Amino acid sequence: MKNPLGMAVLGLLLESPLHPHAMAATLRERGLDRAFKVTTGSLYDVVRALMREGWIEARETVKVGARPERTVYGLTEAGREEFTRWVDRLVREPQPEFPKFLSAVSYLGALGPGGAVEALRGRAERLRASLEEMRGSHRDALEQVPRLFVVEVEYAVRMAEAELGWVEEIIGGVESGRLPWPEGS
Repeated sequence: MKNPLGMAVLGLLLESPLHPHAMAATLRERGLDRAFKVTTGSLYDVVRALMREGWIEARETVKVGARPERTVYGLTEAGREEFTRWVDRLVREPQPEFPKFLSAVSYLGALGPGGAVEALRGRAERLRASLEEMRGSHRDALEQVPRLFVVEVEYAVRMAEAELGWVEEIIGGVESGRLPWPEGS
């Protein structure tokens, strides 16, 4: 399985058995929905795939009040081993990533100097707002769990800070003329 959401589910089940709604809620509470695309459909698809692989298993079915029955899943030993291998490989071996921003910024010249500055200022504003939100959720999370369980938020903050710094540098370069535009643009 190559779906990163599968890794998130295995990681959650390493902590304790959960049903999919609790998995989604926990991912959102921890701000991990920034790292993993979490939808109800995708989560159930991943749970089914992890069961087919033998990495998770149904542990019990619970019913609370008038809510429908929910199946609680737990990690198998094979799932624990796969999760460990997966995390080790992703931490150890840098992989090429293809962010959409990098694709778009490679054609920044198409916007012209004014349009580029305007678009980059809009991005910088959104990055600042996102940073403020991430820092707040990181502080909140640290009150509930050890730092080790939220280091990915620290990484996301640092990456956003670096991106914001670069965006501001490019804006300054365009405005000062240090980043000249070709004639006729």
